[in-house]
Amino acid sequence: MLLGLIFGFAGCSDLRDFRGTWQGPRVGDAAVLRVGVPARTNLTLAVDTVDAHGMTGRLTVDGLIAETEFQSLAGAEAGVLSGMSFAGSHLRVYLTFVPVPDNAGQALALIALYNERRIEVRVLRGGPTPVYAIFALTEAP
Repeated sequence: MLLGLIFGFAGCSDLRDFRGTWQGPRVGDAAVLRVGVPARTNLTLAVDTVDAHGMTGRLTVDGLIAETEFQSLAGAEAGVLSGMSFAGSHLRVYLTFVPVPDNAGQALALIALYNERRIEVRVLRGGPTPVYAIFALTEAP
């Protein structure tokens, strides 16, 4: 049992290690994966604070969202939504709403931190001006 605990913690990372600036392109060539976002769009995520209870920072999507401050949704972090899963071995998922300056409403950003020191961000919005894009981020140089 002790051996299982040791291996269980070996893959864990300190969430605070994700503080800093992360950048990356929109991924996926299928049209359904790039709704409302041009093919060559980048996202920048500046993580100011992060722990098991929440994340704060700034998010920018080229041509869509000017740099805007965000704070993850406390209720989502306290519930099962923080454990939602995508492909790979994620550590934690944070949800936040960010304003889109096109007067068509806010977008939901799902920010997933992974053991492999990478971040994926999904930006989505419904309605008459939908948005759906996935961004693969790495640490900015």
